[in-house]
Amino acid sequence: MTVPVRYYCPHCGAIATLQRDARLADKSVTADPLDGWEYANAYDEFEDADGVELVCGASETDGDGCGELYYLNFVRYERGEELDPDVPLRPEDAPNFDFRT
Repeated sequence: MTVPVRYYCPHCGAIATLQRDARLADKSVTADPLDGWEYANAYDEFEDADGVELVCGASETDGDGCGELYYLNFVRYERGEELDPDVPLRPEDAPNFDFRT
């Protein structure tokens, strides 16, 4: 059974709607891909992928959107344990070790 599920773009707040299997478990929506996750396009079959790469403003987006990529991440398991990946820091969030100022 498929259901419509809505996701917010983390860049601009636009809403995208995907038709997807109700049994898929969402982990998060992120501006950057999770390390080790393999992503399918929103218009491809994505039930066997680790997540979906979305383009804000594409056909699944309500309104114009900003054109940025963002990622829907499904829960992944390895040997029966839920994986909790390292989330990469964006450059503006990374520590600054420039002490010359």
